[in-house]
Amino acid sequence: MKDLIILGSTGSIGTQALDCVDELGTVRIKALTGGENTALMEAQIRKYSPELAAMGSESAARDLRARVADTATRIVSLEDAAAAECDIALSSIVGIAGLVPTMTAIRSGRKRIALANKETLVCAGHLFTDAIAETGCELIPVDSEHSAIFQSLKGGRKNEVKRILLTASGGPFRTKSREELRAVTKRDALKHPNWTMGAKITIDSATMMNKGLEVIEAMHLFSVPKEKITVLIHPESILHSAVEFCDGAVIGQLGTPDMRIPIQLALTYPERKPSPAPALSLADIGRLTFSLPDLEKFDCLRIALEVAGRHDGAPVAMNGANEAAVGLFLSEKIGYFEIAERIERAISSLSRESADSIEKVLEIDREARIIALKD
Repeated sequence: MKDLIILGSTGSIGTQALDCVDELGTVRIKALTGGENTALMEAQIRKYSPELAAMGSESAARDLRARVADTATRIVSLEDAAAAECDIALSSIVGIAGLVPTMTAIRSGRKRIALANKETLVCAGHLFTDAIAETGCELIPVDSEHSAIFQSLKGGRKNEVKRILLTASGGPFRTKSREELRAVTKRDALKHPNWTMGAKITIDSATMMNKGLEVIEAMHLFSVPKEKITVLIHPESILHSAVEFCDGAVIGQLGTPDMRIPIQLALTYPERKPSPAPALSLADIGRLTFSLPDLEKFDCLRIALEVAGRHDGAPVAMNGANEAAVGLFLSEKIGYFEIAERIERAISSLSRESADSIEKVLEIDREARIIALKD
């Protein structure tokens, strides 16, 4: 049996991870953490009987404590839950909120970190990779694209890699013109053609900011410059990413667009186990298509590619402003193109800041959100 902590168990990745736990039967839940959904957390506690649980606010923690007073589960702080001894810590808290808990899990001892929180690497990539190296943690990526790259890299040596092919569905607005994008709504943006995800990441997919964040994530995970990463639009979402080697061989990982496949691999690696995800039938798919993204249409992807590789405050400002602006868009307070406009405003104000500590990263993040929220 492996002991597992899930940071963000009430979110999309967390609930799908629990599907994998049910299927495997060889994983024991040590700790669960959630945001504000105490009803779902109560149900998870009663099903999995974790030793520890934590919520995103003190009010939610009080509510949960009352709900599960008849169980043996202790309601603790998020930091205490993240620091619990375990074999695997799955980091699936969305956004910058996942940074400190993930770093706490890394620094609490040798364990596997299954990483689904890309913002941690975007905002504090060098701090994160330094902590991994210092503690000896094993890092397994959970994002479908980065899991695919992780698997594909097994086909050759690091010095033989020519480039990474990072695929993207193109989101719900792939075929729309820039003029048509001016009229899109929250409802339109939440209709992802292939994946079932949380609201924030679904909007990021619609703007293609998600792919920009993934470029930066790949740079840190695999120690490659952005010049060796090519983004490819792949509407079918079957090839999850690939690696081209110096001899011209391209090795990729294919599968149905189901997050339970990379989640489960992060729990069982180096073994593979039967998955609850449906099998892939290439005959039914028929064909796979690819094209380059339109950077004149997707401003957020262009911005992310511009700040990729910078070690100042620009990546942090971009991420924080994006989270705030996406929140405004989901509240229907701003339009689609205003997301990118507010991001660029924050980057312009904060790019010269130094993001050389967790405290400084969080400070830049707070300032970026304030700038992005201003009319």
